Amino acid sequence: MKQSLQLKVSQQLTLTPQLQQAIRLLQLSTLDLQQEIDTLLHDNPMLEREEVEPEDTPEREPLPVVSPSPDTPAPDQSELHTEDDNREARDTEMTDFSDWGGGSHSSDDYDPHANVAIEHTLREHLLAQVPEHALAHRDRALVTLLIEALDEDGYLPQSLEDVCADLPAELAIDPEELHVGLTLLQQFDPVGVASRTLAEFLGLQLSAQPQTPVHALTRLLVEQHLPLLAQRDYTRLKRALHCDDEALRAAIQLVGTLNPRPAAGFGRGATQYVAADVVVKKHAGSWGASLNLSVMPKLKVNTLYAGLLQQHREGGSGLTTQLQEAKWLIRNVQQRFETILRVSEAIVARQQAFFEIGELGMRPLVLREIADELGLHESTISRVTTQKYLLCPRGVFELKYFFGGSLETDAGGECSAMAIKARLRQMVAAEDPKKPLSDSALADMLDKEGIQVARRTVAKYREALHIPPVNQRKSI
Repeated sequence: MKQSLQLKVSQQLTLTPQLQQAIRLLQLSTLDLQQEIDTLLHDNPMLEREEVEPEDTPEREPLPVVSPSPDTPAPDQSELHTEDDNREARDTEMTDFSDWGGGSHSSDDYDPHANVAIEHTLREHLLAQVPEHALAHRDRALVTLLIEALDEDGYLPQSLEDVCADLPAELAIDPEELHVGLTLLQQFDPVGVASRTLAEFLGLQLSAQPQTPVHALTRLLVEQHLPLLAQRDYTRLKRALHCDDEALRAAIQLVGTLNPRPAAGFGRGATQYVAADVVVKKHAGSWGASLNLSVMPKLKVNTLYAGLLQQHREGGSGLTTQLQEAKWLIRNVQQRFETILRVSEAIVARQQAFFEIGELGMRPLVLREIADELGLHESTISRVTTQKYLLCPRGVFELKYFFGGSLETDAGGECSAMAIKARLRQMVAAEDPKKPLSDSALADMLDKEGIQVARRTVAKYREALHIPPVNQRKSI
C-alpha cells in the first residue's frame, strides 16, 4: 500500500472560550452568577464593579400637608416635627451602640457573627439537657448513647436488643438497663423523643397532657388502631372503639393536634433563597416583563489598569489576556440578561390569561414555540428557563413553570395540563367530605365541561397535586 498526502475540506463547529463562557453563564441561576462574578472579580484585576452614583437615587417627595377638619383640635406646635427632624432625632438616639448588650464595637475582639442566632439540631438540644437531670454516671452515659443512636427524625430505629449487640461485651449492658435509659430520654424535651414507632410517640404526647375521656379514647386509637385511621375506615373504628360519630370525631381532631415528628422545629439545613430575574407588571391593560435591575451586576473595565497597560504594552501579555477576558465577561453578562428578557417577554405575551385569572387561564406552551419565534435553539430556551424566576402579583415562579402539555376539548381547542390540575383542585375543595369524588367521577365532570380526559390521567394529575385518593379524603 502506497502512502500519500491528501487535502480535505470540512466544516467543524468549535466552541471558543468566549462562547463556552456565554453558555455557562446562561445556565447559572442568579445567585450562582453572583458567586461566579465575585470569583472573577477576585482573580482579574482588570474587572471591577461599577459604583452607583448618589445622584441616581431619586429624591424623596415632600410629605403632603393635610388640613385638619373643624372638629379636630389643633395640635400643640411643640409636638409638630418635620420628617427631617424625626430622622435627625432617630439618628441621634442610635449613634451610641455601646448599650446594645455588646459593649463598644471598636474592639478588635468584636465578632459580628456572634450575634447571629444559631439554629440547633435535635441532637444538640438533647445533649444540652443531659446535665440538667440528676443522673448517675452510668445512666448519663446510656442516655448519651441513645441520643447518638437516633435518626434524623428523632426516632430510635433499632431495637434495644440490637443496640446491646453492637456494644462491646466488656461493658456488660443488658436490654433492661437500656430500657431504663430510654425511659429517661423519652421524658426530655420534646416529650416522646426516641420513640420506636409513631404510635408510641403519639401515645407519649397524650400521656403528658391532662387526661380526659377523649384522651383515653385517643390513646386507644393511636396505640391499637392507627392503620385503620390511616385508611379512614371509620365504620370499623367505631366498632373497635365502641364509640359514636361525635366521640370519634373528637379523638381524630385531638390526633391532628399532635406532632408526628420529634425533630420538627430543629435545624435541618440552611434556608435556600431565590432572586427574581424578571418582574411582570400590568401597563395599559396588558402584562409586560422587565428585568429586575437589582440583581443585574454592574461591571466595567478598570480604567486605571487599562490605561497603564496601553502605555506599557511590552511584557503585558498576561494583563492583555485578562483585559480581553474582562470585556468578554461584561458582554456575556449583558447578553445573558437580554436573552432572559426576550424569552420572558415571549412567555408573558402568551400567558396573559394566567396573570389575569390564575392557573385556570394557563394555555399550552412548549419550548419549540418560543425557540421558533426568537430564532434560538430549544436547548437555549431550556437553559434560560431553568433556575430563572419571574416575580408577578401572584408570586414567584420559575420560567419553566409556564410550559406544559395539552389535552383536546370538545370544541376542537386545547386545554393546558396546568389548567386541568387547577380545575381538579377546585373540584376536590368543593366536594362533600362525607362523599368525596372518585377519579372516575372527576373525569366525568371534566368531560361535561368539554375536557376529554381519561380516569388514569386524572389519577396522575391528582397524585401530582398531592391529593389523597377518595378513601383517604373521606371524613365522618
